[in-house]
Amino acid sequence: MSFERTDTFSKVAQLVAEKLNIPVDDVKESSTLQDLGADSLDLVELVMKFEDAFGLEINDDDAEKFENIGEVVAYVHERRKK
Repeated sequence: MSFERTDTFSKVAQLVAEKLNIPVDDVKESSTLQDLGADSLDLVELVMKFEDAFGLEINDDDAEKFENIGEVVAYVHERRKK
């Protein structure tokens, strides 16, 4: 099964916007989760949402390395199963 990166970005942006209660248009590839107002608990909950939405597992070491939304999208896009 093949997925478009733009589709992955759209889903990630939607999940982030819903979780942080911000407009989806505020979520850019260059945005950091901290810039968007996420705290450490939000980060944990977002990782779980990404895992559920895309059918994958994100280990803690990898999750801690995410610098911005673009890196999250790249990581998820390479591994997504749905």
